[in-house]
Amino acid sequence: MIRSLYTAATGMKANQLYVDNITNNLSNINTVAFKKTKVEFEDLLYQTMVEPGSGNAEGASFPAGIQVGVGVRVVASQKVFSQGNISETSNPLDLSILGDGFFQVAMPSGEIAYTRGGAFKISAEGSLVTSQGYLLEPPIVLPEGSQDITIDESGRVYVSLDGSNISEEIGQIELARFINPSGLKSMGNNVFTMTAASGSPDVDAPGEASMGKIQSGFLESSNVQLVEEMVNMIVAQRAYEVVSKAIQTSEEMLQLANQLRR
Repeated sequence: MIRSLYTAATGMKANQLYVDNITNNLSNINTVAFKKTKVEFEDLLYQTMVEPGSGNAEGASFPAGIQVGVGVRVVASQKVFSQGNISETSNPLDLSILGDGFFQVAMPSGEIAYTRGGAFKISAEGSLVTSQGYLLEPPIVLPEGSQDITIDESGRVYVSLDGSNISEEIGQIELARFINPSGLKSMGNNVFTMTAASGSPDVDAPGEASMGKIQSGFLESSNVQLVEEMVNMIVAQRAYEVVSKAIQTSEEMLQLANQLRR
């Protein structure tokens, strides 16, 4: 009877984490280029009371054994890097990636991080930076007097200088691509860092070597689907209620056992 209490407790803990994950997805439904997280479960160890195929006292073998599971746990929370919807902003510094790839940004520590969020700004020094002030890598610095900024789908940056009608190329945006993007570590602020699971990045110009292309004047939206997350929340809530009912039932059975008199 005690086993059922602990088993049900693992179910409540797992579903609580499931709801936490759904809540984070819903909270970021308006975050630029946010990627939803999917929770995966697995069953725990089993106590084997009768081994399948073992023999009984009469010499026959049991076609099925007796095994009792001890619960469930969350085994992974995986980022889903499907493409989000693209919305027009008409701001030439708003960049979206159509396809695979990440923008590279330099963290204050000097570490290179990766992001799909392309809402870039111009710093006081004329450099392209994220909303948190992280420098785009490799650096793109706009010369003084730059006008009519244009960024093509291959990541080449052009500006007109001193009122000239001739555009000059001043830099090249590069993208990074990972063999296992789900292995990246989320650092908050809409950035990821490389891990042993993600592998090392392949860096190239947009549109090259299976890299996505850049669309200037557009931003990628979150790939969270509101209806899907609401359905998942209902499922998680019902599962939590059922498992809590199992704990209540086990407690009532223990109470009855304690009230037995000879």
